[in-house]
Amino acid sequence: MHDISAADTGFPCQSLHDPITIRRHQSSFILNTEAWLSQETDCGVPPRYCSQFRAKGKRAVLRNDRTIITPRVMLWLVAALTIVPPSGAAAHDIPNDVTVQAFVKPEGERLRLLVRVPMRAMRDVDFPKRGPGYLDLAHADTSLRDAATLWISDAIQFYEGDRRLPNPQVVEARVSLESDKSFASYEEALAHVTGAKLPVEIDLYWNQAMLDVLFEYPIQSDAAEFSIQPGFARLGLRVVTVLRFLPPGGVVRAYEFTGDPGLVRLDPRWSQAALRFVEAGFFHILDGADHLLFLLCLVIPFRRFRSLIVVVTAFTLAHSVTLIASAYNLGPDALWFPPLIETLIATSIVYMALENIVGSNVGRRWMIAFGFGLVHGFGFSFALRETLQFAGDHLLTSLLAFNVGVELGQLLVLALLVPALEVLFRFVVAERIGTIILSALVAHTGWHWMTERAGQLSQFRWPAFNATSLATAMRWLMLIVIVAGLVWLVRALRRRAEQSEKRETAVEIQENV
Repeated sequence: MHDISAADTGFPCQSLHDPITIRRHQSSFILNTEAWLSQETDCGVPPRYCSQFRAKGKRAVLRNDRTIITPRVMLWLVAALTIVPPSGAAAHDIPNDVTVQAFVKPEGERLRLLVRVPMRAMRDVDFPKRGPGYLDLAHADTSLRDAATLWISDAIQFYEGDRRLPNPQVVEARVSLESDKSFASYEEALAHVTGAKLPVEIDLYWNQAMLDVLFEYPIQSDAAEFSIQPGFARLGLRVVTVLRFLPPGGVVRAYEFTGDPGLVRLDPRWSQAALRFVEAGFFHILDGADHLLFLLCLVIPFRRFRSLIVVVTAFTLAHSVTLIASAYNLGPDALWFPPLIETLIATSIVYMALENIVGSNVGRRWMIAFGFGLVHGFGFSFALRETLQFAGDHLLTSLLAFNVGVELGQLLVLALLVPALEVLFRFVVAERIGTIILSALVAHTGWHWMTERAGQLSQFRWPAFNATSLATAMRWLMLIVIVAGLVWLVRALRRRAEQSEKRETAVEIQENV
């Protein structure tokens, strides 16, 4: 019998007291405690094991492929097993992208809500399983209804007029395959949810299935004005809801929004749509840094009310024209068009800032503001595309209301900028030097935006010049010519009125003399 010493094993023999054996079984380890004999050798290992040791690196390895590990190594192993989460925890992670499909249809004295939600978004629900994790559809009805209530109906608030509807009844709840296409229309979705269920013997993991639910809300009249306030944002990191409203005898209204959009009026009155878009326009101008810098460039050299009203009015008329035209799909819809407009907006900021440095006059500034206003109108339209779905039948009213909101925001900005610039140029720095410094800072910022956006624009392929593009260009050229003609007419009338006033003043002076 051979005794292993410290030199053979690489560590002191007294460190081998009370070990725990680990048996390798394929890729997993099975902990196994051994009953050690009370009689020990000088190395602290039972006699029946001493002869089986052979040196191997810094471990004492048994010939039967058992490894004896020290208490220190065991401590590290326990810590690792404690820190590393089990592989099943990934099933409860918050999904990155979730798409919710829904139909809303009032019928008589009930409102039907059909919803499809991926089951992987419904965490902390203990769905019954069988085998390696397949859904046990034979016993899943209760958990499906609980999940529908917890994750869907509890996250939605419906209103009939100003009255909130009570909690709905879960009429049907069932599991569907991800490949199912039944939610292409309301009729197909209703027939699917109320039809035959999946066979209970199907092998389907819970996080690869869809939950389809039919809710019914009690209502007083299907001709009432309905609103919805969804709260599906908790289903995932990015949740897109595709909702279709089917009023009785009306046109289907489609909505698509990300996260929680707040209260959505499914069939708004013109006053409700106008109020929503005035608010949207007001906050859009306050959130747009490029539009604010452009306004700053307009205001720096001209702070008198008469000068400002001409320049700002020209800018407002111009962006109103392109905003409305773009909303009626008269503008290009190519992928290169939005980055082109964003680049031109940055260019307008750089140009206006440089013009402030070299000097400008009101007679030329209002025309430049009008030209760049056409560009900024397209920029407003890009921000308005996703919001126009909430306009209902009042598209033109909503566009005009959005413009009103933009103008209110601009007036607020001007009301703050003009007094601030007056104070700055009167008490801090001379007007000409201050104009150059502020314009240089704005030009620096605009230059960085312009180069960055130009780099993004260069990644797009320019369209081929064909008959379609020529027709589009001609339409826009005609529109620009008409607008320019109107502007010229207004300017001519204004000059004639000023000349008439001067003549009348001169005649009065001569008569008094």
